Amino acid sequence: MSETEANDRKWYALYTKPRHEKKVDLQLREKGLTSYLPLRTVQKRWSDRKKWVDEPLFRSYVFVRADSRERYDAVQSYGALRVVGFKGVPIVVPDEEIDRIRRILREVENVEPADYFTAGDPVEIVQGPLSGMRGVLEEVRNDHRLVVRIESVRQALKFSVLLQDVKRLAGKR
Repeated sequence: MSETEANDRKWYALYTKPRHEKKVDLQLREKGLTSYLPLRTVQKRWSDRKKWVDEPLFRSYVFVRADSRERYDAVQSYGALRVVGFKGVPIVVPDEEIDRIRRILREVENVEPADYFTAGDPVEIVQGPLSGMRGVLEEVRNDHRLVVRIESVRQALKFSVLLQDVKRLAGKR
């Protein structure tokens, strides 16, 4: 593969059938494609036992780094439904957003998926390991939550942050 071909590859989000994320991710890797399935570890309870399992952070989403031909191959994977896009145009997920998801999963415990929000104050974390990260502050009871939007796939992550560790940014109020 030439350097030009490698530079033509971009991150895209594949929308999958429910509970097919791991299968699609495995098929993409078997095809030699670069894929990323963000996982979080949660404890599941059954009537007779408890078990820690890895589950997708974003239900029905798998990220793939591909050019236009590889993107077509990726959608042909069993369980993959389509490339996420708007008005028929596939949306490129910026490298920075993939890096941001990886950083959050590496640095923060108990990350949970959250609804995509449009209301609230834009803020930036000014202290701690996630310093420089921007998001939307949401107040839940006595706990302050920062919602970080992953704009291109209309998803968000929610985690606790101390109010003193964030500053308000100019923008929507």
